[in-house]
Amino acid sequence: MQQYLDAIKADATGTEIANLPLPDHYRAAHVLRDEMGMFEGVDSWDKDPRKSIHVGDVPTPELAPDEVYVALMASSINFNTVWTSIFEPLPTFGFLERLGRESIWGQRHNLPYHIIGSDGSGVVVRVGSAVRNWKPGDRVVLHCNYVDDQDPSSHNDSMKGANQRIWGFETNFGGLADLTIAKANQLMPKPTHLSWEEAAVNALCASTSYRMLVSNNAASMKMGDNVLIWGATGGLGGYATQLVLNGGGTPIGVVSSPEKAELLNEMGCEAVIDRRGEDFQFWKNEHEQDEGEWRRFGKRIRDLVGEDPDIVFEHPGRQTMGASVFAAKRGGVIVTCAATSGYMIEYDNRHLWMKLKQIVSSHFANYGEAWQMNRLIDRGAIQPILSAVHPLTDVGEAALQVHHNKHEGKLGVLCLSDAEGQGITDQEKREKIGEDKITMFRRHADSLL
Repeated sequence: MQQYLDAIKADATGTEIANLPLPDHYRAAHVLRDEMGMFEGVDSWDKDPRKSIHVGDVPTPELAPDEVYVALMASSINFNTVWTSIFEPLPTFGFLERLGRESIWGQRHNLPYHIIGSDGSGVVVRVGSAVRNWKPGDRVVLHCNYVDDQDPSSHNDSMKGANQRIWGFETNFGGLADLTIAKANQLMPKPTHLSWEEAAVNALCASTSYRMLVSNNAASMKMGDNVLIWGATGGLGGYATQLVLNGGGTPIGVVSSPEKAELLNEMGCEAVIDRRGEDFQFWKNEHEQDEGEWRRFGKRIRDLVGEDPDIVFEHPGRQTMGASVFAAKRGGVIVTCAATSGYMIEYDNRHLWMKLKQIVSSHFANYGEAWQMNRLIDRGAIQPILSAVHPLTDVGEAALQVHHNKHEGKLGVLCLSDAEGQGITDQEKREKIGEDKITMFRRHADSLL
């Protein structure tokens, strides 16, 4: 892969890159099928990704006609990286077995190892015979919607496809590697003003936030909406806050420290609740929630913006869902994705049905939604929320930080790239957008931890 790195840094032509020999092996972060039981009897919190994630050479897979090889310059850590590494809630090898039964090309994925990672930025180095919109030398970012375009259930909204999957989580050959294979319809143009690592952290979380808030497939946010955002400086919330501000709404950001509140203020979010500082405790104990705290929380929101929220951007799950359902306005929408504090949620259904509220589920984004979000990033309307960068050899440590919530924003990973700050091709646009805006989360990183 060193030849590819040298060629990319030298701005080699697409023809020159296409003529470089493909390696038989490449470096990748992966987990092993034989180690699925390594954490048996261990509490989830104590499961250590540093023990399960291996970084080493793996064989280069064959390319399908609708796929491309991408030399990955950078990637990032997502919660699904953690889930794969601790084999929860299910070992992901079951996903690979099901994919392996679907087709000859699917069989490639069912291996004794699983290459992880659901984000990436890099350069196309080969294209399959059916690929028409991309060529070697193209600088791209990858989104993680892995979809079968031969299935009719995928064509109204590919996220509703019967066999829709998340690349690098429910498929093999993910993004935490020096090379990957991806479907051509996972590619998007790399924002020209961003470095490889800045470009690599956006697609999964930013596209998820876009679908949750902006798309007609979820909350359909409009100008003037008040939007309550849990974890408003986190991997999802950091993008959600920007989308609300850009869309003419009013974000109400919930965070857990004065430092995070300060970051929100710099982003332009004036209505901020420091949940820890104001000591909101929504659960009296493991089994009983505190409606009095819901009411105090709702009053605090009204004190800040004068109204109940039209939309609640909900992703913590068990810890906050009761408060989210209560706080939403009459006829409001609670849009939910993931459940980082627990999947088994509880809320008082009277506050839902008697006030005609809706709970809307959302999961990643289709190609159109991901493309539109990437366009906003390329225009400088939305900024990356990169807070720290790790080398590929340090993926286990980075995953542990995400597992234990010892991070804010997104953690980037350098793959083939040998230094930070590379890959910027439009410095003039970067200067026009503003270095301080682009690096806002990085500048605040130390104070946020």
